[in-house]
Amino acid sequence: MQLHFSPSMRSITISSSNGFIDLMKIKVAARHISYRTIFHTILFLAFLLPFVFILTAVVTLEGVNKCSSFDCLGRRWGPKFFNGGDDSGVSNFFLHTQRLVRDFYKILNQVNTEEIPHGLKLPDSFSQLVSEMKNNQYDATTFAFMLRAMMEKFEREIRESKFSELMNKHFAASSIPKGIHCLSLRLTDEYSSNAHARKQLPPPELLPLLTDKSYHHFILSTDNILAASVVVASTVQSSLKPEKVVFHVITDKKTYAGMHSWFALNPVSPAIVEVKGVHQFDWLTRENVPVLEAVENQNGIRNYYHGNHVAGANLSDTTPRTFASKLQARSPKYISLLNHLRIYLPEFLETIIFPPVSLFKYKKNKYINKLFPNLDKVVFLDDDIVIQRDLSPLWDIDLGGKVNGAVETCKGEDDWVMSKRFRNYFNFSHPLIAKNLDPDECAWAYGMNIFDLHAWRKTNIREAYHSWVRENLKSNLTLWKLGTLPPALIAFKGHVHPIDPSWHMLGLGYQNNTNIENVKKAAVIHYNGQSKPWLQIGFEHLRPFWTKHVNYSNDFVRNCHIMES
Repeated sequence: MQLHFSPSMRSITISSSNGFIDLMKIKVAARHISYRTIFHTILFLAFLLPFVFILTAVVTLEGVNKCSSFDCLGRRWGPKFFNGGDDSGVSNFFLHTQRLVRDFYKILNQVNTEEIPHGLKLPDSFSQLVSEMKNNQYDATTFAFMLRAMMEKFEREIRESKFSELMNKHFAASSIPKGIHCLSLRLTDEYSSNAHARKQLPPPELLPLLTDKSYHHFILSTDNILAASVVVASTVQSSLKPEKVVFHVITDKKTYAGMHSWFALNPVSPAIVEVKGVHQFDWLTRENVPVLEAVENQNGIRNYYHGNHVAGANLSDTTPRTFASKLQARSPKYISLLNHLRIYLPEFLETIIFPPVSLFKYKKNKYINKLFPNLDKVVFLDDDIVIQRDLSPLWDIDLGGKVNGAVETCKGEDDWVMSKRFRNYFNFSHPLIAKNLDPDECAWAYGMNIFDLHAWRKTNIREAYHSWVRENLKSNLTLWKLGTLPPALIAFKGHVHPIDPSWHMLGLGYQNNTNIENVKKAAVIHYNGQSKPWLQIGFEHLRPFWTKHVNYSNDFVRNCHIMES
């Protein structure tokens, strides 16, 4: 081994004795390291490197014995540490340890099958347990009993806390945020005092476009003004031809004035928006809508959705996930008329631009269809979605004579969202369900659906929906527990055409582990579930996809303190 110093003493090279291989080259930086320090370092390395080479050779030779150098060193040097070089000491040590472990397992099995002693005082923490063991000299059996009792106590507390969390989340999801309630009230007041808020939507000259088949017609049914504004704004912003977009917004009587005010004062031109209230349709009666009859007449149904959800429930035999599903099934929205209106789309679009009274007169005319041509295809949207891509290609999908173009929800690995079959929605222990349905049949998603109204009008979908809703009411809700999708799964049976899953991504209101890259790629993202983006329980990293479409500069939004979080 040789050391070569440059004439300027700025670099030093360490090479092998034959001079052909450079092992190390060190450049000395002036002003940082003194020459004396470098010289001492080089001397140390010169003595150390031969030992490194020898150690490498030893490790290589040990590989022949098929063991690592640490393992071999442990076997060779271990006995000397334990018993001065006597291998029998190590063997006795390990045998004694194994015997202790076996005895402890035996005690644990014994404790697991016996009753916990009555009056056993449990410590509140692990440190307190250790302290009491030292002070009271517990034997192994007593320690095992205390350990088991503490674990069972903590499991009960965690379980109760989880159920409490789920209940609080249910109440939060069912409530109306103060800012959204304020927005509705202020816009309603504006409707009564501001003529601009009451102007006709759309203007009279654009009325014929509401039934023009060459336009892309969207249906939105909601009583949430802020959510409606996001759906409409995101659709128009994502459209390649916004001048071809027509929105039919349907709301309830209490929200109608506020909803009309919002879109009258905040036009989304060149798109067209009309707002209608359910009170403007004379055919929406208890006789035509079984759900409406149930809400008005059956106290048991109202108590089911608005009553005490814990009373009578055996939480000890219920998992948190099952309890969460039952709570979701009791959401008051499932007896909201607005949530069931999608089954009446053909009727709505026949009457959408005409006053109910005049329409009633026209319906007596057998030439009604010639006077007012019906639309062929429409896209129905839930109010908890965001549009991220142009949806006009949906109208070009060949549904093969089917009524409903929807994403199937049984083709994914996600247990919460994309692994749903009929068994997840129906009670197959009921003979009526078992007789008529297949538990393995694939479910599909509501929330973004392309409907062929021409094909729909040739079916008895609405009648089948009514029939099954009545059967469920008569059976005291024992056929299914979850809202509008189950009767729709039956009514549309045989009338669904699967569309590509990239059109509709679900589950953003269920879980916070949603893949962000998949969210960015989806045409429509759906915050189905309890964690809506306008609620504080919404997932923080998923909320920006929704909030970016909220007009936070709007005076009504600012005055109601709806601020971007």
